[in-house]
Amino acid sequence: MKKMNILLVALISFLSCSKDTPTQFSQDALNDTFITLSGETIPFNEILTKHKGKTLLIDVWASWCKDCIKGMPKVKTLQENNTDVVYVFLSLDKSMDSWKRGIDKYQVEGDHYFMQSGWKGDFGTFIDLDWIPRYMVVDETGTIKLFKAVKADDSKLINALK
Repeated sequence: MKKMNILLVALISFLSCSKDTPTQFSQDALNDTFITLSGETIPFNEILTKHKGKTLLIDVWASWCKDCIKGMPKVKTLQENNTDVVYVFLSLDKSMDSWKRGIDKYQVEGDHYFMQSGWKGDFGTFIDLDWIPRYMVVDETGTIKLFKAVKADDSKLINALK
C-alpha cells in the first residue's frame, strides 16, 4: 500500500510539471521574416508593431491543407462576430503563386504573409508548429493570450477574442 501511495504521489507530481506556455515571442521568432503580398520582406516584429493596440488572431494555414479549408467558414464567422480583431494569415503554401491563388479562391480576408522559412523556421520552431491550421491570439499589449488552438470553433479561441 505504501508503494502504491508513493507511485500515486510521483505520478501526480509528474503530471503537474507541465511546460509553461509562452506569453511573449522569442527574439528569434520576432526576427523571422515573412513575405508580403507585394513581395516585400518583413520581420514578424514589424507585423506585430503594425497592429499594436489591437487584438490579433494569427491563423497559420495553407491552401493545400484540407483542415484549413474546412475551417475557413468558421474563421469567417469569427470575423463577423469579432470585427475589432485583426486577422493575420501566415501561409505555409509551397509557392507564393499557390498562396495568392488560395487567398483568392477561398476569399480569405485579412492581413496576409508568406512564411518563407516554413515549418522549421524560427517562428515555426518557437510555436512548436506541428499541425495546421494553427490559431493564436495576441492581445493589445503584444502578449500571447492563446498559444495554441487547431480548430476555429475552439471555445478557448472564442473566449480569448473577447
